[in-house]
Amino acid sequence: MSDTNHQETAVPPHQNPEEVAAPVETDVPPEINPVDDIINKLQEEARINLEGWQRARAEFANYKKRVEAELRLASERGAHEALIKMLPIMDDFQRALDNIPPELKDNPWVSGTALIMKHFDKVLEAYHVTEIDPVGQPFDPHLHEAIGMDDSGEYPSGTVTATMQKGYISGERVLRPALVKVAQ
Repeated sequence: MSDTNHQETAVPPHQNPEEVAAPVETDVPPEINPVDDIINKLQEEARINLEGWQRARAEFANYKKRVEAELRLASERGAHEALIKMLPIMDDFQRALDNIPPELKDNPWVSGTALIMKHFDKVLEAYHVTEIDPVGQPFDPHLHEAIGMDDSGEYPSGTVTATMQKGYISGERVLRPALVKVAQ
């Protein structure tokens, strides 16, 4: 090989070899570097997009929870409305069972009717409906409806002396107040 094909870069004797490899300075001041400006703008745009996405995701999660709660409440209201319409039928069944003549108590038809009443009770239990039968308790206008007064020496004034019609409650919702007599 000849010396012309292989050339070495000679470092002038007055320069340090590290100075030769130093990057060339540009005329653009560092505070106006266009690449850094573009990167900063893109990072800011990414941050804004991320915040918007997170906000939209949180809003959707809240919307979903609200809709689920509204559907659950609507379902409960519908069930309660159906149960309220069933209560007079249950009252009639109970009155019929309470007034069966003694000679018919062992009749299979009467046993079948009592079984129907037990099914009604199971439906109420499934919807967490409880009876309001407040004899001996203080009168509560939120749970009871007074239909008469009693001159009872057995109970203090303002106490329920008799339940004329059972009431029903589910959770905090009164489906039907109990019809009661109250001591004077």
